[in-house]
Amino acid sequence: MKTGLGRLEMALVGFLVWGLAMPVLAERPVRTEPDRFDVVAIDPGHGGEDFGARGSSGLREKDLVLDVSRRLARRLEKHGLRVLLTREDDRFVPLVARNRQANAQRADLFLSIHANASRSRKPAGVETFFLSLEATDEASKKLAERENRSSGGRGSGGDLPDSLAALLGDMTADDAMRESNVFANLANSELASLGPFPSRGVKQAPFVVLMSAEMPSALVEIGFVSNPVEEHHTRHAHSAVA
Repeated sequence: MKTGLGRLEMALVGFLVWGLAMPVLAERPVRTEPDRFDVVAIDPGHGGEDFGARGSSGLREKDLVLDVSRRLARRLEKHGLRVLLTREDDRFVPLVARNRQANAQRADLFLSIHANASRSRKPAGVETFFLSLEATDEASKKLAERENRSSGGRGSGGDLPDSLAALLGDMTADDAMRESNVFANLANSELASLGPFPSRGVKQAPFVVLMSAEMPSALVEIGFVSNPVEEHHTRHAHSAVA
């Protein structure tokens, strides 16, 4: 029987491998060797002095998502894909440097993995996001603001643009956002099948880590560490392979 994180990894593998062949992406011009469609960038959120969310029993987001990302990378490599991890250990990487790595390696998909938290212990489930200047709702807006503070003005690796609109305007926008929408919905569909916690749907928000990505991109919040049941579930699976 697979652990909770094992089932999560398999779902992520499923939508990433399927995503490499999904019709909306296949509409792109076919590229020949060695520049073929087979590179996935996985971004484990936070790191270093940026712990991210923390559960009531001490589970740290930065540790959980690095574990998930490493094991997801190994599974994808077994499927013949080349994987770029934006951080491979417990270190701080500026948000804008993460998608720059993906762009430099000409990645075909970019997935940022995070774990959520709430002041209430009740929220649970997976949320999937793609980039938009306007957030779907107030909760999505606040979540993006919280994740964007990971930059903290420290070591940004370059000056951020004066406005999010300017950044979005620089994207190869329409195609990238349309494909990101499809990518995020595919991710949500796969993850929603896991249970027992409900999918919280596909949403939009201005996440800095998704900006300037030159490929379809999505951010997945794999669960709420602030929910005692979800935290216990993920901590048990995380500890089993630590």
